[in-house]
Formats: sequence, structure tokens, C-alpha cells
Amino acid sequence: MSVLQTLQERSKNTCELCASTEGLTQYILPPSLNENVDNSILVCKTCLGQIEGHVELDVNHWRCLNDSMWNEHVAVQILSWRMLQRLRHEGWPKDLLDMMYLDDDALALARATGEHEDEANKIIHRDSNGVVLEAGDSVVLIKDLKVKGSSMVAKQGTAVRNIRLDHENAEYIEGKVDGQNIVIITKFVKKT
Repeated sequence: MSVLQTLQERSKNTCELCASTEGLTQYILPPSLNENVDNSILVCKTCLGQIEGHVELDVNHWRCLNDSMWNEHVAVQILSWRMLQRLRHEGWPKDLLDMMYLDDDALALARATGEHEDEANKIIHRDSNGVVLEAGDSVVLIKDLKVKGSSMVAKQGTAVRNIRLDHENAEYIEGKVDGQNIVIITKFVKKT
């Protein structure tokens, strides 16, 4: 059974955040590089657009988090926590965050994207042209890079998809090149 089929079965073909039944798609939680049931959830197009920032946040839509934050699946809890963090300045999400519990491992994953940071304190990753990089973006290497600890050379022009950000250093991102996870310095990439 595919990951999407498993998600559809566990959610009974409804968005795991707002319970909508229209426009459902699989969403992989950043900064995950691998697709599996433990790091994916089923979301509707309305939720997806707001999660990815393509559409302005509709605060009232996210009142559904009052229910989804108690979901038995950790991936749903993590995404609920992240969305509550984005909305925390609205008042009611702060109350929900105070009630919510995530174990240490889940909380570390939830914080991996920096949603809990104030805008002024967030580390901003930029490519060689100064374009802001976000988790899940695709980049292209602009020069040959020798990979430390191996004889591998990542060639100029290599596409790296679904990057992860280092939330402690604005100059580092991670991604897969030739099936191997590597750390890449941001000044050697260009966002696609």
C-alpha cells in the first residue's frame, strides 16, 4: 500500500487538520527528505496553500486546530503545533499551545522549521543571489563542490531538491546529492 493510500485510509479521506473532503493531497513535513507515513499527513488545498504561504492565513479557518492538535498521529500534532505558533499573536492559539503536549522528540521535530521563533530572531538562509531559501526548496549548485569525508565531487549544475535548513547557521543547508545527504554552503547554490 502506498503512503498516500495509507494516509487516505487512516484519515477516512478527510483533511487531517480541518476535516474537509475536497482537494486532498499528501503533505510531507519539512525538513523530512524521505516520504513515509510517519512524516506525512493528508491535507486539503485550502490548508496546503496557507501552510506553504501561497495564500494569506485565514485565522478563522485554523480554529480546526482545537481538534487536530489532539490527533493520535505525531505528524498531525507537529503540524498543528507549527500552525498554532504562526498564529500565536492572535490570542486563542496561545491558549491552545499552553494545553498542548509533545514529547521531547516530537517537540524537536516541530521546532526544526523555526516556527516558534520571532521574526527578528529567525536565521535567514539566502542563496548566492540573495534570494531567501526555505525548507523544501530546490537549488542548483553553481560550482563543483568536494564533499568532506569522501572522494565524491558534487558537480556544478546538479539539482538538489527538498533542501533542509540548518537552524543554527544561515550559511548551511542540507540535501541529497547522488543519494547521499550532504551539507552545502549557501553561497554555492542558486534557488530554482
